[in-house]
Amino acid sequence: MTIRVLLADDQALIRAGYKMILDSEPDLEVVGEAVNGREAVFLARTTRADIILMDIRMPEVDGIEATRRIAADDDLADVRVLVLTTFEHDENVLLALRAGASGFLGKHVGPDELINALRVVATGDALLSPKATRALILHVLNQPEATPHPVTTPTLDRITEREREVVILVAHGLSNDDIAERLFLSPLTVKTHVNRAMTKLRARDRAQLVVIAYQNGLVSPGDAQP
Repeated sequence: MTIRVLLADDQALIRAGYKMILDSEPDLEVVGEAVNGREAVFLARTTRADIILMDIRMPEVDGIEATRRIAADDDLADVRVLVLTTFEHDENVLLALRAGASGFLGKHVGPDELINALRVVATGDALLSPKATRALILHVLNQPEATPHPVTTPTLDRITEREREVVILVAHGLSNDDIAERLFLSPLTVKTHVNRAMTKLRARDRAQLVVIAYQNGLVSPGDAQP
């Protein structure tokens, strides 16, 4: 299986570097390059990319708005967006996650980490460890001016008590294996609960599930790990 990647960054040198790295791998193929968010949305539709490496700060249409448009397009439901950022604790990264991004990578990552991240997200798993995503959310929500607003999702009443318990542990940064050990379940059972919760709450992936848990008060910054 070849993973089709779209590069969205307004700096030609950065795109060239990523393209050289990715095209050197037998299972990765760069199928397009966009210099702004508007082009990224257009090329997402025309190239049928599997993953978009999306810079946040781009002219005309930025990466956040481009991610929002892609996530809202039913025809692009299988497309995953990886946000690339210079500042991993930037509030814009949280906005990108809220818009529908599957996770984020710092631009300082090495080639091996970038390649591995693409392969992981291509399987449908979370791009980053839950701890990395949670650290960002906690950083932003702990700012005095940051007031989370509930997202437009089905009520949390739609998930079962067991699913709620699993979501809380996901939001606290536990992996499926950690949750399985904590709840005396198999990792496969935990994965099933996570997937069902994502479906009921319309979360595209694990990162979105963490955001929804915090935005809707299922967990709060400063909560002790259960």
